[in-house]
Amino acid sequence: MKVAVVGATGWIGSHILNEAKQRGHEVVALVREVNRVEDPDIEARAFDLTAPIGEMVDSISGVDAVIASIGGRAKGNHDIVKQAAKKLLTSVSEAKIGRLLWVGGAGSLEVAPGVTLISTPEFPEEYKAEAIAQGEALDVFKHTANGVNWTFVSPAAEIFPGETLSKYRTGGEQLLLDEQGNSRISVSDYAKAMIDELESNQHPNQRIGVAY
Repeated sequence: MKVAVVGATGWIGSHILNEAKQRGHEVVALVREVNRVEDPDIEARAFDLTAPIGEMVDSISGVDAVIASIGGRAKGNHDIVKQAAKKLLTSVSEAKIGRLLWVGGAGSLEVAPGVTLISTPEFPEEYKAEAIAQGEALDVFKHTANGVNWTFVSPAAEIFPGETLSKYRTGGEQLLLDEQGNSRISVSDYAKAMIDELESNQHPNQRIGVAY
């Protein structure tokens, strides 16, 4: 499968790109600066989320799936997340690409019926803007998907650098907790979950959560 990754040089995006490559997929890095992609085996294409739809369609043409890892925390530009969801859905639809997978957030997962993680007192203030933006992006997927086969993959409440355990659980709209009451997953196991979903297509047009 030919897979394009938006945000391929970022922390999560680079793990997803490498996981896809290790499994034998042909990978395309969609980045603002192509010279940041040093691996000669990876095709790098210039890609700008603020570009017109036509340019975005040209950048993603010829791939089978797009995986988008868009945060905005580093620059404080959280508004781009919702707009990126809209523009990617349109671009993927116009390019007639089979799949769009999205690196989501955990803030909109429920810790109790009708109670989201972001609404709890313990949720860190510094992550709220990004979590709200991801929740708005999820609403875009649920209500304006343009016929695209999408999956919104939310990580655990804590995603961290760490060893690969090659195991995880998959849930729906509820935050997954382990036996100690923690919600955690390493970035490498999150990447595995993402590529598992890409290959299996088990959850079309759904949000899923992944955690230990």
